[in-house]
Amino acid sequence: MKIMDPIRILFVDDERNVLRSLERLFLEEEYEIFTAGSGQEGLETLEQSGPFQLIVSDYRMPSMNGVEFLSEVRRRWPKTERIILSGYADTAAIVAAINDGQIYKFIAKPWNDDDLLRTIREVLDRHELRASNRRLLEELSIANTELKQINDNLNKIVDERFKVALSQSRALNSFQSVLDVLP
Repeated sequence: MKIMDPIRILFVDDERNVLRSLERLFLEEEYEIFTAGSGQEGLETLEQSGPFQLIVSDYRMPSMNGVEFLSEVRRRWPKTERIILSGYADTAAIVAAINDGQIYKFIAKPWNDDDLLRTIREVLDRHELRASNRRLLEELSIANTELKQINDNLNKIVDERFKVALSQSRALNSFQSVLDVLP
């Protein structure tokens, strides 16, 4: 029986009080929580402590906004799920977040704790489902490769037996021809 790795979530926000709020919210949950105060710090955390199943990032941060950060995450860690959390919900930002960073969801600040917890569970379920699908596809690919090898071997055996049968048939025909000419 395989022991499951802990679910790891990285929260990225330039406001420390937001990060502390998120840490408190997830104290009772069985997740391993990491925080970073900027997109650059988030990338460093990913490099040093990754992988993570989920990253939740603020949209407006100095030097690297959430969409830029999550786009880089998508490029380097494509299996990581991504959510934007922001108090600035302009339509262009939402569209950019969804398109550029392939964000799962855009959550407005201030958030409802129950809704945020439910959304996190949904995205983690989605992550596990995708991981399970990848494992099943890998297993299917391996099984297909093995079946192809078995099929190739069977074809060789059939070809060899056909050649033997054909040779025996020719020999029998030759013997029959000899027998046919005997008085």
